[in-house]
Amino acid sequence: MTHEDHRASTPRGRARRDQLVRIGLDLLAEGGWAAITARAVADRARIRPGLLHHYFNGLPGLHVAVAQRASETIIDPVVDALVAAPDTAAALRTLRELVPGMIAGERDLRLAAELLVRALRDPRMAAERRDWSRAVRGRIAARLEQLCPDWAAERREGTAMLFTAMLDGLMLQLILDPDLPADPALHATEALVSDP
Repeated sequence: MTHEDHRASTPRGRARRDQLVRIGLDLLAEGGWAAITARAVADRARIRPGLLHHYFNGLPGLHVAVAQRASETIIDPVVDALVAAPDTAAALRTLRELVPGMIAGERDLRLAAELLVRALRDPRMAAERRDWSRAVRGRIAARLEQLCPDWAAERREGTAMLFTAMLDGLMLQLILDPDLPADPALHATEALVSDP
């Protein structure tokens, strides 16, 4: 471990890293990915731009950390509540309650849009998004195995894929049309996971 790695793992270093990610999120919401420059982040944090290399191995690493935090902020609470639900009915109620608020407000709308656009244009960000989606599908499939042990593995995995696609799709639809009601899609989802 280098001296710099050690400093980044201290409580003070973790706090500074978190501050820089929050600044990156603010810049992303304000002006998109182009707004997250080393100079802009450093100016807001009142640090030397070279410290971004110390904390994130450079600006691309900060961009990945910002994308991860945006996903954690917007989508992860829905997924966490979904897999914590005691049964499928409660999981569907959770979706009805939380999905409309996933991108409530202009800030979350902008963050969600920027995440999707960047994943389409940047192979590294696409790989991060792919890994995140796989992890979400895995969590949902594992929970379905507990809730629906009589389902075949293929059905659990397919349902997990549909839930993940629904979250991404609803997010995109709500970005394009914030007034769109999500209930019809959620009712259709309920029909999909009901026992035949």
